Amino acid sequence: MTSSTLFTDAMLLTASGDGVYDGVLNEHWTIGPKVHGGAMLALCANAARTELDGVEPIAVSGSFLWAPDPGPMQVVTTVRKRGRRVSLVDVELKQGERTALRAVITMGTPEHHVPPLLSVNPVVPLMTPEPPPGLEPIGPGHSMADVVHLAHGCDIRPSLTSFTPRGDGGMPVIEYWVRPKGVAPDVLFALLCGDVSAPVTFGVNRFGWAPTVQLTAYLRARPADGWLRVMCTATQIGQDWFDEDHIVVDCEGRIIVQSRQLAMVPAE
Repeated sequence: MTSSTLFTDAMLLTASGDGVYDGVLNEHWTIGPKVHGGAMLALCANAARTELDGVEPIAVSGSFLWAPDPGPMQVVTTVRKRGRRVSLVDVELKQGERTALRAVITMGTPEHHVPPLLSVNPVVPLMTPEPPPGLEPIGPGHSMADVVHLAHGCDIRPSLTSFTPRGDGGMPVIEYWVRPKGVAPDVLFALLCGDVSAPVTFGVNRFGWAPTVQLTAYLRARPADGWLRVMCTATQIGQDWFDEDHIVVDCEGRIIVQSRQLAMVPAE
């Protein structure tokens, strides 16, 4: 039986008591054969949100220990603090006896429809609220379809021109328009989008697997119903390690997620 492609179904968890939740790492939310890191972080955030009903994740910091396969898993939560404005939950995502991801999740209330005192938003001047006409979604016939299986559950449209190495030797800037299929984007989907880009190492002609070691994301607001714009950049691509930053902006121009990760440079 084929599993559902809906993002909301991929996030389903069943409480089994003492802060433990059972779920499934969905086969459609994968990159190649392995489960997408952003999807795993979203599952951890969902467990924390369920454990502390009424508040949302506002910061998620995860360390990836190994890459699990699609299939049954457990999410184990430990509440470290219950506060009036800020709470803290430790979360482990486990498959069998092995922990695949350890996360520390700060819980609170994201700002919503409140103008910031100051904002420097690099996405709005460069990316339109909707994808440009003719920009193809990842799907059958697309060059990324055999790897980016997320496209089963979301409409994802990368600007392929931004993947090519820059002639001036500058750092690549990769652009995406993304929205889930069948449902409106929520905080968990926006968190996933904070890890949606292909590695910036494409800009230096390194195209292999680039495993994320650590990722921290800030969830600034709840997204409006519509396209999410994602801009991916970096500061330095080393011989062994590289950083990668995402800024996720909704259709109303508000910054929803900021993320930074440390990952391994693919071999030549």
